[in-house]
Amino acid sequence: MNVSVLHALLAAALFGASTPFAKLLTGGLPPLLIAGLLYLGSGVGLTIVRLARDRGWAPSGLLPSEWPWFAGAILFGGVLGPMALLFGLTYTVASTASLLLNLEAVLTAAIAWVVFKENADRRIVLGMVAIVAGGLVLAWPADDGGASRWIGPVAVAAACLCWAIDNNLTRNVSASDAFFIAGIKGLTAGSVNTVLAFILGAAWPDGGIVLGAMTVGLLGYGISLVLFVLALRGLGTARTGAYFSVAPFIGAAVSLALLGETTSLAFWLAAALMGIGVWLHLTEKHEHVHWHEPMEHTHRHIHDEHHQHLHDFQWDPSKPHTHRHRHAAMKHKHPHFPDIHHRHSH
Repeated sequence: MNVSVLHALLAAALFGASTPFAKLLTGGLPPLLIAGLLYLGSGVGLTIVRLARDRGWAPSGLLPSEWPWFAGAILFGGVLGPMALLFGLTYTVASTASLLLNLEAVLTAAIAWVVFKENADRRIVLGMVAIVAGGLVLAWPADDGGASRWIGPVAVAAACLCWAIDNNLTRNVSASDAFFIAGIKGLTAGSVNTVLAFILGAAWPDGGIVLGAMTVGLLGYGISLVLFVLALRGLGTARTGAYFSVAPFIGAAVSLALLGETTSLAFWLAAALMGIGVWLHLTEKHEHVHWHEPMEHTHRHIHDEHHQHLHDFQWDPSKPHTHRHRHAAMKHKHPHFPDIHHRHSH
């Protein structure tokens, strides 16, 4: 299995499992405070790991032109997205919310295709159609017509849109240190959400809830985001979103086992449609003759067919290494994804 695919699937597993655990924390606590604690857990934990790894503070590797992309990703993915999700969870059972999160992949791909001109193959498009259909079945209004029936799914869908924007903005900085990207996003978003919660009158919860929320945040938002950034680097935005769309199935399964929630026919129909969509994504192939334009960037790499350059320092050719390097123009054919080396037009 492609290592980038594995990164995406592991990211999905961690994030998917975090949704029902976050649901357990919503009772009696404002969504802003929960979002703040989740992201503080992510930011504090990843920053400690990065400091230990680098034996002190190390440069981020972000170029000046990349900071606006990163700031936008923090705003949409770290502040607005969690607020919308946790608000939606107060009106939606966790298993339903977990499946609705599949809409993130659809919106991510739509933005990648329309705004950033990423390639869209037939299987990816058909898979997205199946996922959208599943989302519509899941969110279809019940006969009672009560606000609680639609306000929750709408809020979860809004969270998906925020994270879709975040995914596309993060793609533009994905060659940089993934621990830095995820850690700073966690610290910034966590601080903003927590401060806003206190301004609006939230009280500090007991230590057990704080520790639980921060642990869920480190695993489901922190480590998951590190893996997601690595997947973006190797797969591109739309396809990473497609693989990541297995997260709601994991979340739904954990919700049914952990919370004892009941299901309906609509739930299983939606699950089947979304499952078809995910299968189409996972079986997609992409190969054609393509040009590589000259480019220069920094990321962890080995010397493969795309990395044939000289060094002015000692290095071990058997191990991955990181430095700024230049790619010469090249034309060839092989299976590939729209990764950081294959962002060409079609």
